[in-house]
Amino acid sequence: MTYPHDAPDHDLRLAESLVEALGSVRRQMRRTAGRPMPSLLSGSQIELVRLVRRQPGIAVSEAAGALWQAGNTVSTLVRQLAEAGVQRRESDPADRRVARLHVTGAARRRIEGWRDHRTELTAQALGRLSADDARMLATAVPALNRLVGALQDLEET
Repeated sequence: MTYPHDAPDHDLRLAESLVEALGSVRRQMRRTAGRPMPSLLSGSQIELVRLVRRQPGIAVSEAAGALWQAGNTVSTLVRQLAEAGVQRRESDPADRRVARLHVTGAARRRIEGWRDHRTELTAQALGRLSADDARMLATAVPALNRLVGALQDLEET
């Protein structure tokens, strides 16, 4: 399917197709690989864990800003995750009023094992595709990353 970029409805048709396809990939990946901690975490908690895993030592207030949530909401999530043994809060030595967040070692190992499993399943699925399809997906990855950046730009405006 080709989309001439100057066609009037091109962007809307492409956007709808892309959102549907990416949503289907995400849902199927969740069904195939499961969740890293299925019985423990809500969607909001998983988002916070992912953020803290990417940015160890992030302050609660910074996490709230990054997730576009109220500080007290994130504080509640932090408390819940600490009680579940998934995250820990540490006082910042330079400013004891600031709490820094870290994923616990046990949670990190479980998440990394799940991520490795998910990556392996995706590699197996890619191996079932034609070489042309695999090449097209490889070519699309940089464009998808640029799309994420463009969406982030829209978020800031």
